[in-house]
Amino acid sequence: MANTQIAAARSGTITEEMERVAKRENRDPAFVRQQIADGQAVIPANRHHDALDPMIIGREFATKVNANIGNSETTSDLETELEKLHTAVHYGADTVMDLGTGSDLDAIREAHVDHSPVPIGTVPLYEAVKQAGSPEAITTDLLLEIIEKQAEQGVDYMTVHAGVLAEHLPLTDGRKTGIVSRGGSIVARWLEEHGEQNPLFQIYDEICEVFAEHDVTFSLGDSLRPGCLADACDEAQYAELDTLGELTRRAWEYDVQVLVEGPGHVPMDRIAENVRRQQDVCDGAPFYVLGPLVTDVAPGYDHITSAIGAAIAAQAGAAMLCYVTPKEHLGLPDDEDVRDGLAAYRIAAHAGDVANGLPGARDWDDALSEARYEFDWREQFSLALDPDRAREYHDQTLPEDNYKEARFCSMCGVEFCSMRIDQDARADGEMAQLAATTDLESSPAAEVNLPPVGTHDAERSTGRDVDE
Repeated sequence: MANTQIAAARSGTITEEMERVAKRENRDPAFVRQQIADGQAVIPANRHHDALDPMIIGREFATKVNANIGNSETTSDLETELEKLHTAVHYGADTVMDLGTGSDLDAIREAHVDHSPVPIGTVPLYEAVKQAGSPEAITTDLLLEIIEKQAEQGVDYMTVHAGVLAEHLPLTDGRKTGIVSRGGSIVARWLEEHGEQNPLFQIYDEICEVFAEHDVTFSLGDSLRPGCLADACDEAQYAELDTLGELTRRAWEYDVQVLVEGPGHVPMDRIAENVRRQQDVCDGAPFYVLGPLVTDVAPGYDHITSAIGAAIAAQAGAAMLCYVTPKEHLGLPDDEDVRDGLAAYRIAAHAGDVANGLPGARDWDDALSEARYEFDWREQFSLALDPDRAREYHDQTLPEDNYKEARFCSMCGVEFCSMRIDQDARADGEMAQLAATTDLESSPAAEVNLPPVGTHDAERSTGRDVDE
């Protein structure tokens, strides 16, 4: 039997990783074990990733957020990539996917695994194209070689585009934007050239064996995800989803954990439908969604258009959200874009958890609201999702220290501050006094639903002294 988290869970064993996850989620370890055993949650934890602080992804747990990073031919050095990793972890990424397509991929990947406290994901198909020189030159042997190498390097989960089949491609002919998944387009090109079935589908059993050996988690890629609202929920998307359901069950037969990736661009009124359908077709395997974007008209603001959809998806049962930055569709994001994207998605994830009534999730909101009412500015800043941004905006108009004790801000001023007026009325005895009652130290909330965001050791995630 494979030595994986799901194999241990099925045998009744609670692993060290399950114990750690239970502590972070404030849940019973036995409940964690059962969720893993049933395939309803995953702990991406390659046994070679020594720097990892284990986490869990599943609809019964706090909603998680992934950040994509990676180099390109024009931006490709190890130090820059480690800085991207640190920025992502600092602003609250629960996992990080390295989507690099530039040079030094092995060295960068190994550095990420060596220094990252969060799970690292990859898309091995990208490296296969780089090595082969073109999509059509890829071979099954090359794919398996790269997948095995990345597993040995310590990658915790991999996107595998095995669900798009030759018979699915004609279903995309009536779309507005065709195939927008990078991996999906690569596979489609290969299929058109060779006239054979998807090479990743051909060697899927062999991939399962590699994943079982190293405890790598599948992230089954949605190669035919919609790239615009007009293409959402079409026959092509759902045909591939049916295949992903079959692949989920095949992976479980090998004691391999599975995430299933989802769209994309979806109108607000059809997001819950997407989540429900995936949960049904894939027997409850965790759903990992990109957005979805709820409108196509806002280039430059797609961290907002997608965070709206992400919050709805989280409430509907999506387990992890892949962030989108303001640069989506426009360019390679920089540190500030990563910060904005992660802030938008941490908000969406937390809002979903509050809406779903996760234990203690709203305590953070209540504590900050109480500090706001008391004009405890320093406590407001410390409780904020992004304390530096909150302090910066306040201090743009009222920077002096004495304003940290003021019973107003520059929005309303002294005379028109509603909370000051309310406090004065209560002090005069006209209404009952209000008191802060939230104790975050005793909150049952999961770690990600309590401040501060980004609590991992910076030195650990960059591999160097942060004061250098």
